[in-house]
Amino acid sequence: MGLAQYAVVPIRDQWGVLHDGNVNGEYATKESAFESAAAAASLAIRQGHEVHLSVPGRELGESALGT
Repeated sequence: MGLAQYAVVPIRDQWGVLHDGNVNGEYATKESAFESAAAAASLAIRQGHEVHLSVPGRELGESALGT
């Protein structure tokens, strides 16, 4: 099987999930984008893929709520 890569990325003042070169969804928080990516990653694991999932750390000035 192949490699499935998911990355939580900032989109303007929201968050999205980068997969296969496309950014999917617009989420209000980093955590909600992560939950979406984790669900997709879980399916990829079931299909036998190696999975990489990345989420950036909190940056200076970013609230603990992920916004």
